[in-house]
Formats: sequence, structure tokens, C-alpha cells
Amino acid sequence: MAIDYDTLRQWQIADQRDRYGADDCIRYAVSLGRGADPLDEADLRYVLEGENMSVMPTWLACVGAPGAWASAPGTGIDWMQILHGEHRMRFHAPPPPEGEVLSQTRISRVVDKGAGKGALVVTERRASNAATGQLLATVEHVSFCRADGGFSSPAQPGDCAPPALPAVPEREPDATMDMATLPGAALLYRLNGDRNPIHAQPGAARAAGFDRPILHGLCTFGMAARALVRMACGNDPARLASIAARFSAPVFPGDTLQARLWFERDGDARQARFSVWARERGRMVLSHGVADIRKPLASAGTARGQAHVTA
Repeated sequence: MAIDYDTLRQWQIADQRDRYGADDCIRYAVSLGRGADPLDEADLRYVLEGENMSVMPTWLACVGAPGAWASAPGTGIDWMQILHGEHRMRFHAPPPPEGEVLSQTRISRVVDKGAGKGALVVTERRASNAATGQLLATVEHVSFCRADGGFSSPAQPGDCAPPALPAVPEREPDATMDMATLPGAALLYRLNGDRNPIHAQPGAARAAGFDRPILHGLCTFGMAARALVRMACGNDPARLASIAARFSAPVFPGDTLQARLWFERDGDARQARFSVWARERGRMVLSHGVADIRKPLASAGTARGQAHVTA
């Protein structure tokens, strides 16, 4: 069955409500490597419950995620051929350490790249505080459907692709941060809700073309946010206004991830561009990273070519 544009564009993804607590937020932070050094007080606010607890904003990539909706036969998508192409998040208010999230998800774009070239399917999710109605985050999930191109016609050409993410500058990064991952990192991260067997079972990973289980892409994405909060936001998660990146290669648990950051300013607008590399393998795993940073500018660790953190 092939994609039918009108059917897919009108596909209904049910609203959902998800309750969570401090333990869920702590589990998420630990799965990103927060607290790996128990003497690092900058991390303790994310892994200790209490009135001073902070929540990583990318936790909203997990709580309320709509699951494997594309596997329903009526979508026309060959879901076994889907790759997570890009992820984009804009944060409107900090998530509290406990509460209930109302998630409302819709198909916002269906893009035909051409026969043999695949398709892009973009979902937009609005995550709100269910108790107050306050919008917490807008989440765009860009799926690359490798086997589903060629569905459009002159009468119905499909949607335009999302605006392209910018490449990083062609100069040395202003700051870098090394983040170790444990050999069992994917087994921990899957407790945030993504139980895809390619992250846990060697046989499933081999069937998907990998010689061993791979780390969740959204774990790498969250670790990029961890570096941005630390290096560009003065460890204040409320200053991370948005984050977006393209998934360019898989990460294997045990890799050391190196976030490379470039700081930009255009008038009052402040941005960080970034990429993430698997350091030992010399492989870029996140590309075209861009984040908007709220005032004030971080004063520590943002001098060009001078800042490096190992965590």
C-alpha cells in the first residue's frame, strides 16, 4: 500500500494525557549522563528531588510522544523503513518536576522527495500543562520514510519541505564538551518510553543492519541539549528557547560524544550552532544543530576557542 496524501494529512492521532513525577525526570537526566560525577554540583539540581530541582527541557521529547502511530496499516507507510531524520523543539515554559502533560499531535507536512528517494512526514505536537493549559513545548518530529517516495501527482504535489537547518560555521568551535556514554546506556534510556528492540536486543539490531544495539537518537539529542544548557545557558535550562538538529549517523553505547558549539549573535538574537561527534570513531552523529538562547548571555565558557569541558 502506498501513501495517499489526503489520507495521511488528515490522519487522526489521539490526544493523550501523561502523568509524570520527579523520579521520571531524574531517570531522564541520569540517562543523559547527568550526575555521572556525583561531586559536580552543576548536575545535582537535575538528579535530586526537592524545591530546587530543575528539569531538562528535552524531557518533553519523551513524555507525551505519540508512539508508533505510523505502523498502522492505513497510513500507507512502510514503517520498517522509517528513519528519524530531524528533531525540532521550541520551549515556551519550563516543565515542572511533576504534573500531567496534554499532547496534541497532527501531521503537518507530507513531502514527496521522488520515486526511489523517499518521503518526509512531519508531525507537530503541542505539549501543554494539563492542569493550567499553559503551552510547554512545540515538538516537530521529521521522519524520513525511505521506501515511500513517488506518491504525488501534478494535481496533488504534496507539501514543501520544512525550512532547512543551517550548517555550522567553517571555523574552529568556540567551545567543546566531551560526554561519556556507558556500554549499557541504551538499556537505561529505553526506560523513558522507547522500547524499540534495536536498542536492546543484539539480534534485532543485526536484522536492522547494525552489528550491535544502537543508542536512541533522542538520547544523543538530549545530550546535545545538556551541553548547550551547560556551555551556552549558564546551566539555566529556562534559557534554552529552542533546539533542532539532523540525525546523521548512529551512536553506539560506550561512545564518547563531543559537542562542538559556535556562538552567534545577530542584534538581540542569540544562537548557538552545534554538531555532535562520536569522538573515538571520528564520526559526526548530529549535524546542522541550532539553538536559540534567551538572555542573559552566558559569561562563562563562551570565549571562542577557549572553553572545553569533560563530563
